[in-house]
Amino acid sequence: MHHVLILGAGKIGALIAGLLAESGQYDVTLADQRPSEAAEVVKAHGLPNLHPMEFDATDDDQLDCAIRESGAEAIISGLPHFCNGQIARIARRHDIHYFDLTEDIKATEQVLEASQGSTKTFAPQCGLAPGFISIAANELIQHFDSLRSVKLRVGALPQHPNNVLKYALNWSTEGLINEYGNPCHSIFQGKPCEVLPLEGLEEISIDGRLYEAFNTSGGLGSLAETYTGQVYNMDYKTIRYPGHCEQMRLLMNGLKMNNDRETLKNILENAVPLTLQDVVIVYVAVTGYQDGALREENYVNNIYPQVVAGRLWSAIQITTAAGLSAVLDIVLNAPEKYQGFVRQEQFRLTELLDNSFGRYYRTGSRKEVSAEAITSGTIGRQRIKTQSADQEQ
Repeated sequence: MHHVLILGAGKIGALIAGLLAESGQYDVTLADQRPSEAAEVVKAHGLPNLHPMEFDATDDDQLDCAIRESGAEAIISGLPHFCNGQIARIARRHDIHYFDLTEDIKATEQVLEASQGSTKTFAPQCGLAPGFISIAANELIQHFDSLRSVKLRVGALPQHPNNVLKYALNWSTEGLINEYGNPCHSIFQGKPCEVLPLEGLEEISIDGRLYEAFNTSGGLGSLAETYTGQVYNMDYKTIRYPGHCEQMRLLMNGLKMNNDRETLKNILENAVPLTLQDVVIVYVAVTGYQDGALREENYVNNIYPQVVAGRLWSAIQITTAAGLSAVLDIVLNAPEKYQGFVRQEQFRLTELLDNSFGRYYRTGSRKEVSAEAITSGTIGRQRIKTQSADQEQ
């Protein structure tokens, strides 16, 4: 078995732990500093090769002890982006592989610095966007002799929106605010540039349904750097239902909430609910020349919630956890191919889709799965409360 330490027992860490442990190929330690958080997830999974641990991963000494105790050969950070630089440095010190889910550009630069001279894999920006979207785009790019434009679009949306934002908080609120508030990288007229978030608003039609898309930070990952000088235009935008961008501009810019992100986080978490009935839309459009003719190729996929280990998991959980788990599995089964800092576009789409974890991205998932689980009351529980020592007494 491969031994893996996961930091963070939140929405995504909980599913990554279950996917890896359920495969029977991984011995997994799931850690969180919040009392009983990891233990509740482990209890819900009920797998003998999944173990909880409670400690503060931002404390170097505690993290050192956890790595030694778990025997980890790889560490996965599901923590906020500002923790990742330190965790990557400690992974380098222990000579183990490192993976994270961040979209934050500064954090990725810190991981790059920590990876220098290592023969282990340091792969930040795993998951959906960045992550899978970069892998899918790069696969299409290989089909062209020369490039004109590359458009990457991703949206994680409620299937049945009924609030003013037409949105549901299905992943990290801090990550969402980062996307909406930080500068965005793109390539325009052949040159790398920064563009403003919540700008570049456009309409996009997918399978006959109208959406909007606009600039958000981080989703392009390292793809712009990889293809600078080879493409005229390249950008990443987030897909939402029409009207969402206008509401977020009011909050972020009009009411200056971008300067008070903690208050904005509290507002969103108090007003916008979670749902397991969501859909993830992945859209890539590459335009360029093939055999002298101008052509376009698209990758379009709608991924819906799926049942894993007898429980329903949202589409954003499935896509993010499966994306990281597949990349981890590919690396640990061929570590000699991936050394030092590894970009997501170094992985082949075909290899990821053939992977036992990447298969969740294959087309064919049904939106009826979540409706059937909800109506029959069989969604299961993603975590089970544990009894504290004080309660037992």
